[in-house]
Amino acid sequence: MKPIEASALDQRRVRLGARALGRAGLAHAYGHCSLRLDEDRFLVCAPRPMGLIRSNDEGVVVPVNGPLPANVLGEVRIHQQIYRRRPEVGGIARFQSPAVIALSTLGLAPQARHGLGAYFAPSPPFWHDPRLLRNDSVAASLAEALGSARAIVMRGNGAVTVADSLEDAVVLAWYLEDAARVELQVLGSGREGLRLSPDESRDRAVTDGRLYERMWEYLTAGDVEAEA
Repeated sequence: MKPIEASALDQRRVRLGARALGRAGLAHAYGHCSLRLDEDRFLVCAPRPMGLIRSNDEGVVVPVNGPLPANVLGEVRIHQQIYRRRPEVGGIARFQSPAVIALSTLGLAPQARHGLGAYFAPSPPFWHDPRLLRNDSVAASLAEALGSARAIVMRGNGAVTVADSLEDAVVLAWYLEDAARVELQVLGSGREGLRLSPDESRDRAVTDGRLYERMWEYLTAGDVEAEA
């Protein structure tokens, strides 16, 4: 199989996505994001705190099938297992955001209560094991639990979002955190709160009107490579 190198544009996209997750408070020292290069390989960000990734920090090309390269983080096998099962997925974000983690310690994932929560209606799957996913069989189980959903919430351990592109996966990470914020506020009110119906969720979870693109612009505003 002929080796493939990531283009300068793909490297830049991964750096932008990683720093966007860090800048938005969705990731601290831990987490990673990736984009699919082709059916056999993907590019994952450098193994550093995502918000601290520099313009000369290159990501690593990882095979969809086969052992992880020595210089990538163990949980990158989550990306492998999802890309194997979801050929339509072009980007993945693995992050540990505050509201998602707090809600997950209650054994809960956010309900579809407002516009941004509609993208995960009725709610994302929930992964009950709080341990790190550092072997292939457990990562495969998580990918199976994700199924066809856009996100999975991990008990005490953040979440994973997937989309057609890395940019959209990063946007969905922000949406999921906002949905968790709303869920916690509803729970704190002591009232039941309203949920979107299936029809309301379907009609609201749209992508036209540059919804994803505008959020991507917001999340990458001021980045040193945003206008490159």
